[in-house]
Amino acid sequence: MPVSYRDIAAALRQQISEGRYEPGDKLPMLTELQAEWGAGYQTVRSAIALLEQEGLVEAVRRRGTIVRERPGKRRVTRSREVYRDELGYYFDPAAQPWVALEPPTVQWGVVPVDVASLMELPLGAEVLIRDRLMGDPDTREPKQLATSYLPAEVARGTRLAEPDTGLGGIYDRLEEMGHRPLSWREGVTARMPSPDEAAALRLPPDVGVPLLRVVRITASPTGQIVELNDTRMSAEEFEIGYSIGRHESARLPGEENDRAGTDR
Repeated sequence: MPVSYRDIAAALRQQISEGRYEPGDKLPMLTELQAEWGAGYQTVRSAIALLEQEGLVEAVRRRGTIVRERPGKRRVTRSREVYRDELGYYFDPAAQPWVALEPPTVQWGVVPVDVASLMELPLGAEVLIRDRLMGDPDTREPKQLATSYLPAEVARGTRLAEPDTGLGGIYDRLEEMGHRPLSWREGVTARMPSPDEAAALRLPPDVGVPLLRVVRITASPTGQIVELNDTRMSAEEFEIGYSIGRHESARLPGEENDRAGTDR
């Protein structure tokens, strides 16, 4: 049975995983792989292309196919709490020092299909869209894209639609408008970036680096959804972390009195 490009890719992937090829090492030339596997040029080229899509290797001009350096993961801790400092509410202590690297983009538009259902809005509904690129204030390196969607009935004619919403940002303005106290819930998913997202976050071109997507929904005490925040960051650079507590069903004997309620 002739060898397939997936067979070749699987073998090379295993060798990279085991450290036989380390970051910065050069893989065998295509002609060498052809001879080793008894395969045609297109077969070995497709195998290398698959590894490129997975972000394991990259083609470097005049060097060949190189095993990619993978950045160390930085943990984004979701502690199920909201914090506050002199600038307003924030949700991730690791991201607290980050700043907007450019002025926010503020525009009216149609709610995306996947966002409409989460916001309980009809398809085609108008929303205010606020886009921000956040990053390190010293290096100016981008770290995350954050997009807020606010229902037109909530935001129209208010400071929420202005580029500068003032100290405390949109959440302070929403609470001042009578939506106090706000509450939040969020979910984490992943997807591939669009070309614009990849460029903004400086993700390596032609490499399959997915985005972590944290979607946070903001609601008023009546249950009205007043904002949805869609934050995207490199899944190669960041991971989502959280602590795990013991449910009462998993407590050790004699532990009930000592640790009651610590996982709540």
